[in-house]
Amino acid sequence: MTQGVKQMIEAANAAVPKLAFAEAQAMIAKGGVLVVDVRDAPEIAAGGKVRGAVNVSRGMLEFRADPDSPYHDPAFARDKTVILYCASGGRSALGGKALKDLGYDKVYNMGAFKDWAAAGGEVEKT
Repeated sequence: MTQGVKQMIEAANAAVPKLAFAEAQAMIAKGGVLVVDVRDAPEIAAGGKVRGAVNVSRGMLEFRADPDSPYHDPAFARDKTVILYCASGGRSALGGKALKDLGYDKVYNMGAFKDWAAAGGEVEKT
């Protein structure tokens, strides 16, 4: 069955829990969480990113997260809680689903960076 991106995002949203600002902020403050910005570098340069987040563009996420990949980033560990975000929530939903498919259990979608910034979340400029 052929799916469009809309259906793919709906399936990803069903598989990856969405976090409200307060939930995300509390989890990040507690520590032990990997926050991943899946936007592209020009988007981050234009507006910054969540303080402490690592940037892995959506196209490289699976390669950075898979320990068997030559591009693996040791910040990724399957036993770690991972919170993803992007510009609107679509790429982070798809990325979260990909991480679930790779065996990550504790994966959350924080949604849109602009919502984090507007709610007063800590932002670092790059």
